Amino acid sequence: MKKKILEAISTQIESEFVLEKPKDITFGHYATPVAFSLAKVYRKSPMIIADELSQKFQELDIFERVESVKGYINFKLSQEALDIFATEALKSENSFAKSNHVEKILLEFVSANPTGPLHIGHARGAVIGDSLYRVAKHLGYDIVSEYYVNDAGNQIFLLGLSLFLAGKQNILKQDISWPNEYYKGEYILDLADEAHREFGSEIFQDESSIEKLSLWAKDKMLDLIKDNLKSIGIEFDSFVSEKELYSKWQESLDRLKKSGGVYEKESKLWLKSSEFGDEKDRVIVREDGTETYLAGDIIYHNEKFKADFDRYINIWGADHHGYIARVKAAIKFLGYDESKLEIILAQMVSLLKGGEPYKMSKRAGNFILMSEVVDEIGADALRFIFLSKKSDTHLEFDVDMFKNQDSSNPIYYIQYAHARINQLFEKSGKKVEDIIDIKLEDLEDEAKNLLFFSLLLPEVLEDAFNSRALQKLTDYLKALASHLHKFYNAHKVVGSKDEDKYLKILAVTALSLRVGLKLIGIEAKYKM
Repeated sequence: MKKKILEAISTQIESEFVLEKPKDITFGHYATPVAFSLAKVYRKSPMIIADELSQKFQELDIFERVESVKGYINFKLSQEALDIFATEALKSENSFAKSNHVEKILLEFVSANPTGPLHIGHARGAVIGDSLYRVAKHLGYDIVSEYYVNDAGNQIFLLGLSLFLAGKQNILKQDISWPNEYYKGEYILDLADEAHREFGSEIFQDESSIEKLSLWAKDKMLDLIKDNLKSIGIEFDSFVSEKELYSKWQESLDRLKKSGGVYEKESKLWLKSSEFGDEKDRVIVREDGTETYLAGDIIYHNEKFKADFDRYINIWGADHHGYIARVKAAIKFLGYDESKLEIILAQMVSLLKGGEPYKMSKRAGNFILMSEVVDEIGADALRFIFLSKKSDTHLEFDVDMFKNQDSSNPIYYIQYAHARINQLFEKSGKKVEDIIDIKLEDLEDEAKNLLFFSLLLPEVLEDAFNSRALQKLTDYLKALASHLHKFYNAHKVVGSKDEDKYLKILAVTALSLRVGLKLIGIEAKYKM
């Protein structure tokens, strides 16, 4: 809709301009401040320019009214134009709100260590990443989702060690001394029982079995993580193993050396990351010759940038903020354009239950399992709440709110709006195809405003994706549901003289609700 309005206006003016939405819709559906930017060019008052342009724009059939107000130009769409947009939307439901962007994007998210089930902090980045992926796909971007499996390094050894010691203590009934650092929780005991069934008790008798247990448990945990993600509708296009990438370490190191990005000091190899914004240089190879965590990131990003995407987006936990400068420095030294890498940080989540802090999971040991929260409130509620605030802001919510079957529960409120429209169609005995060609004439402002708001989904999606602010989509869905409920309460639909016209408008409302929900991973309900 907005694109077509811009095209119509451009026939009357050669200058670039922007369209905004007035806070008060009584002023119009859109407004532009273009007269202010033209004031210097034409050496006239913005108000005079706005008056002159308003008269030109008024000649366009797409507008019912064009007015200049203190230098701004306000546009109110004509009833005929809204009807055309509505008919087009309903006749092309499968392409509604779609676009044709051509940018190639590699999106990496979650990438939790495969050492345990996903906790609630992982879930926020997962939902943000998957929804961003869905919206990008809808808008025509060539986007690939990727999970970087951190299956190299000490954490995998610790997983095997924890399993080995748990087996010794709980299966072999031996007294053991636990190290300062290990993985705990019921899931480790369950894994030990499973390893016992698969390998027998001898797997816990010799420390040489720890490596075997580490690799076996890592695969089990990765399968569990995939199941956790699938339970909330998330699947990846590809998984990349950090361990397998280490075979390409020498290639990455050679590129760093060639650009002068590394140096030796104190028997360590350092990355000159301070030259590109990091607070200090970073060790990438220790005294004993083993690579640091950063080395794995360097190899991974070297491989990613060799694939030559237009943009790379990583979604990281907020605790990884300090890694941004060092990773971008490494990309620069590798010979790539570091500005192509975009980092989105997902802040932590605080859960309440009945106003009190949510209890830690016994199964997990010291954090809240995503699966337990999904069991309590459902995947839809989890996805919605995790998108309800910008990713870089702290999120706190009470799970009990999402058990309410009323307007205090936003996902219920939105789903009820969609189901209510379906109920009206059932009550009328009509289908969308029966009213799709009905002419929208003599509509009151409330009906036109509901239709206009329902048609805003395409520009909401563009804005939400471009600003990486998916809460704009959830905010829109809540607002659209509110508009629908108010309209329903104020107007008789079935049996009224305007029944067909109202049903056509409500069909567009349902379409936007349905598509918007799908893009955040939620299927719209037809009955409640």
